[in-house]
Amino acid sequence: MIAKQNAGQSGTVEGLPLIDISGIRTADRRRLQQIADEIGLAAREIGFFRLIGHGIDLGLVEQVYQEAERFFSMPDEYKRRYYIGLSSNHRGYVPFTEKGDYPDEVNRSYEAFDMGVDLPHDDPDYLAGNRLLGPNVWPDVPGFKETVANYYGQISALGRLISSVLELHLGLPPGSMTSQMTKPISQLRLLHYVRRNNQVDTKSVNMGAHTDYECLTLLHTRNAGLQVMTAEDRWIDVPVDHRVYVVNIGDMMEAWTNGLFRSTPHRVLNLMPERFSMPYFVAANYGTVISPFPQLLGADGQSQYEPFRAGDHLERMLIRDFPYLRKQGQGGSAEGGQSVENPFEKRMNRSST
Repeated sequence: MIAKQNAGQSGTVEGLPLIDISGIRTADRRRLQQIADEIGLAAREIGFFRLIGHGIDLGLVEQVYQEAERFFSMPDEYKRRYYIGLSSNHRGYVPFTEKGDYPDEVNRSYEAFDMGVDLPHDDPDYLAGNRLLGPNVWPDVPGFKETVANYYGQISALGRLISSVLELHLGLPPGSMTSQMTKPISQLRLLHYVRRNNQVDTKSVNMGAHTDYECLTLLHTRNAGLQVMTAEDRWIDVPVDHRVYVVNIGDMMEAWTNGLFRSTPHRVLNLMPERFSMPYFVAANYGTVISPFPQLLGADGQSQYEPFRAGDHLERMLIRDFPYLRKQGQGGSAEGGQSVENPFEKRMNRSST
């Protein structure tokens, strides 16, 4: 593809491929294979890539940002009515005080609103006490639910589509991944970053270096600050382009592909007084056992990963990220105890600059 940044063209900026997927929903087999291989190559080499021509309604994207801004501007007393610690299935408002266990977070200052697949109150998994499935918590803000739910539908459909073309690239039978995403533990997160001082310090990290725990993350690019660790353990900036989605590989996908795809560490710097973001995390079903597909084991037939259940991995990582879960005794240590570690983040120990 031509290495330019005009709409409808593919290229590379700062090592992050820009891939045009226009027409992906109606593409013929040859074009679909070409798109799949471009995405697959990026997933192998760095684990991050950018998509243009994705078909997401950019007008709707802006409306979601507006709804997020409107909610986060509400008084703290109002927002805490929807505190995530009051939910039984990890949904709702995440205040500034819910600090994860990231040692490099110098000035961590963000609030969030978390949601997932909006299941009915009589869903059997929810009634059985599943921590990650069930109904969403919706704030009493006119238009919020309708707008955000509409966006959730569009972005989740794109996530499944990208998963299906990755199946094609890997030579897997159709549905190998997507058949395990029928009732996923996927999450949409509305984020509001706030810098507490007037200094711009590139060593000041607002969200510490981490990998994402699920299969894929889809993130609309609107503000500077996101950095990616390259294969050479060097931090590079993700370019900002409002037409583009940044996609990265998560832990589940790395294990599913036996390490062919990379779950790449990334972080958010304190570069702006205020920043909004809304990552969508594509995940498998709660009970899906993540183990390398047999077709990807290589000539020796060896797996590099021990099997794990998708829901168990996500819950374990959420315990690290949310003090309220640790206080509730969800399997993590209390504050001051031993940190919960993610084996997929071991690369970060080799580089912090």
